[in-house]
This record gives sequence, C-alpha cells and structure tokens, in this order.
Amino acid sequence: MHLHLLQHSSYHGPGRIADWLTSMGHSHTVFHLHAGEMPPSLADGDALILLDGPMDVLDDERYPWLKRERKLIAKALDGNKPLLGIGMGARMIATELGATVSRGTFAEVGWHEVALAPESPFDLPERFTAFMWHRDVFALPDDALPLGGSTGSPVQGFAWDAGRALGLLCHLEVTRADVDELLTHSERPEGSEASPHAQPVESILDDAKRFDRLAPLLDRLLSQWIRSAPV
Repeated sequence: MHLHLLQHSSYHGPGRIADWLTSMGHSHTVFHLHAGEMPPSLADGDALILLDGPMDVLDDERYPWLKRERKLIAKALDGNKPLLGIGMGARMIATELGATVSRGTFAEVGWHEVALAPESPFDLPERFTAFMWHRDVFALPDDALPLGGSTGSPVQGFAWDAGRALGLLCHLEVTRADVDELLTHSERPEGSEASPHAQPVESILDDAKRFDRLAPLLDRLLSQWIRSAPV
C-alpha cells in the first residue's frame, strides 16, 4: 500500500508511524500543508493519515488549505479509502461525520490512562497509558463505535464504517524527540496552567520507558486498522 500523510505543523510529525509503515512494506509520502504544499489526489494513494496540529479545524481564514483538506476527507469517507486521524486529524474526520467538535473543560497534557470501551472493535489492552496534548475534543459521530476514554476526555477515539475510518485524540506515535520538540517549540494547549490533567515538563519526561511502551500499542492499532480497511 502507498499511504498519504498530511502534516499540519512542524512539531506534529508522523513519529513512529513512518518507521512502522516502512517496516511493514508500505510506502508513504508526507504532505506538509503548513508549508504550502497542496493536498494530494485521493486516487494517487491507498490510504490517508491526518496528523495533529494546533489550529482550529474550521479556521479557513488563517489556513485556507483546510477547506481543500476537508473536501479530501469527505471524498475518502464517501469512497472506500482507509482513513486515520490523530488529534486535529481526528477532529477533522469527526467534523465531516457531523459530530460536535468543541473546547473541552480541561486541557490534557502528558501521560494519561485510557480505558478501552466495551464496544471498541479494536483489540487493545483494557487500560493503557497514552500521550496527550489537546484542549479541543469531539463527540462520538453517528454510527461510530467508541474506542475508549480518559478522566479528562470521555471520547478518546472512534471507529466508523467497520474501522475503515479511525480517529484518535490521544497519541501512540510520539517518540521522546517528538515530545522534546513540542515542549521546546510549541505552545501548550490553552488552559494547561489551570488544568488538573496537565502535567509539568518534569513529569512528562521522568520515565523514558513510557515512549517504548507506546510502540507495541501503535503496532496493534495500525495492524488492525490496515487489515480492517477494504482497499
């Protein structure tokens, strides 16, 4: 398979996803929309991955390429292309599916436990720890199944059309280098200072093995997503 990855920010890259795709024999192209690159043609790839970003999904005035990206997502949903969104990417998919996307009560920053939903179609641990960097959240789209939730965000992900479209609020793909870049160069999500779910830098970086534990979770999720998606 050849996958298109859409990047929205210099500090929200594909992380381990790129290495996983290569290791599994898949090719990929990263389109840097934030740097002025045009979104790809849907026909040129077998699947689409939408990465995270700091912008509002409907802020077309500041980011005019968002409108073109939404059209691409709509085409993917209407067709049979596998579609995965992370963070902002998941919020864009949720928006196209008619779900409410809004500012959450609290920002979630750092490492937080996700409890797998009983209805989740994906085989993951009943509880696992993921990295989080968000304030905006989404409701569960119609006809979608929940993946799980955290204390701060009851809907941490969804699966739609038998898992062909998958949205994740949390991050399983980040490496230590990715998080270092975020902490150094990117503004923390709004409201982080007052949020009980936002950890200080020292807590985020105090256990390097957390990043290693994400790798098998990412592998399980991506393997099931690829298998469940008709191509």
